[in-house]
Amino acid sequence: MLDRLQYIKQRFDEVSDLVIQPDIISDQKRYVQLNKEYKDLKALVDKRDEYLIVTGNLKEAQEIIADGSDPEMTDMAKMQLDEAKQRLPELEDEIKFMLIPKDPEDAKNVMVEIRAGTGGDEASIFAGDLFRMYTKYCESKGWRTSVVDMNEGTSGGFKEVIFEVTGEDVYGTLKFEAGVHRVQRVPQTETQGRVHTSAATVMVLPEAEEFDVHLDMNEVRIDYFCSSGPGGQSVNTTKSAVRLTHLPTGLVAQCQDEKSQHKNKDKATQVLRSRLYEMELAKKQEEDAAKRSSQVSSGDRSAKIRTYNYPQGRVTDHRIGLTLYDLDGVMNGNITKVVEELQLVNNTEKLKESEVY
Repeated sequence: MLDRLQYIKQRFDEVSDLVIQPDIISDQKRYVQLNKEYKDLKALVDKRDEYLIVTGNLKEAQEIIADGSDPEMTDMAKMQLDEAKQRLPELEDEIKFMLIPKDPEDAKNVMVEIRAGTGGDEASIFAGDLFRMYTKYCESKGWRTSVVDMNEGTSGGFKEVIFEVTGEDVYGTLKFEAGVHRVQRVPQTETQGRVHTSAATVMVLPEAEEFDVHLDMNEVRIDYFCSSGPGGQSVNTTKSAVRLTHLPTGLVAQCQDEKSQHKNKDKATQVLRSRLYEMELAKKQEEDAAKRSSQVSSGDRSAKIRTYNYPQGRVTDHRIGLTLYDLDGVMNGNITKVVEELQLVNNTEKLKESEVY
């Protein structure tokens, strides 16, 4: 572990020199990449420095205790030794987790698609609840959200809503939200007070750059149409909405959120590129899954991953057996505990397979 940390320290010193070079600063893309690497490496270097201090304190305390000539110093050394022995295993675990190779996709922005499933109007309302939950969570993280397309339900919520999330390590945080979310509650339309079960499907697509996937616009059919829904008088009178159909795969992406036809086309293109990229990524994940059985799936849109039970005020994530009795907090965007537990389980699985373990 110390050998790897020493290599990281050397790379950190190299990156520290590079980020202040004029030619790097003038190259915005390269500058952003190196700045992110600098931040990631600095966190590890800080842990390395703490590790060296703690191991140094432990050795020093052992030497003082072995000498035993000064009773007062010996007592202080015993306290120092206890502190070091308690901190060292914690620190080693923290460093091991940080040394797990990161998925290169994790740093990407995402497109989140929420679709109402079984349950009719109640499923659409639930899809709207999930949309609100995620946007509030993103707001708490300092991420920016932008609606790409929506199809409102007849009694509220959405039959489908697609939104973009931009920020730091967005995909790595949200990717485990993909799957079927189930709600158990008494619908507003239910007159006899019976609990109904409805569902919504969440997809989390890493946002693809042009170099990630080749999209030949000659293979894309472009249709323009009038937008529907809220947005002002001009929305329904001008053909600003755009629908793109990728002819080889049949994938469709559309956007009607912006008044500008050009902006809608750009957003729809980004969605289409992300869906194509997700297809390729899904193939890779299937290959990886064949090599190892992962308890926490990301991207399996058919798996029932979580239940939101209103009568009992609980949320249960079925993949890791986690139950929280804080339904109101969760629906208001406080999903940090669930996200962290999912990441912890996933990282533990990776740790068991890695050379670090």
